[in-house]
Amino acid sequence: MRVLAAVVLACSIAGGLSSALAQSTPPKSWPEVKCERYEKAWIEALARRGRQGLSPEFIERHEAFLASGCTTQADVCPRSAEELGLANIMVVAAMNAGTASTFPPFACRE
Repeated sequence: MRVLAAVVLACSIAGGLSSALAQSTPPKSWPEVKCERYEKAWIEALARRGRQGLSPEFIERHEAFLASGCTTQADVCPRSAEELGLANIMVVAAMNAGTASTFPPFACRE
């Protein structure tokens, strides 16, 4: 009986601590939430489609966009059919995640 009471008490304390920690964590900003959703979609898209046909430059520029917190100017230029296909998927994924179609970093300035 004492063991059961100790377990119940420990669970109550742990639950209270996790609630207190959750309350002390400030909420994420909308740009942070959008970037997290977009990055998750990017990881999933790469896992499903692979990297075949994607140039190192395309991947590096996109990774730099993610590393910036999705704040750098759009400069990821899809050149191959595979890159354009992935860019199109990411635009739709971004819109499905609640962002504007202009959120993804795809632009060809040359």
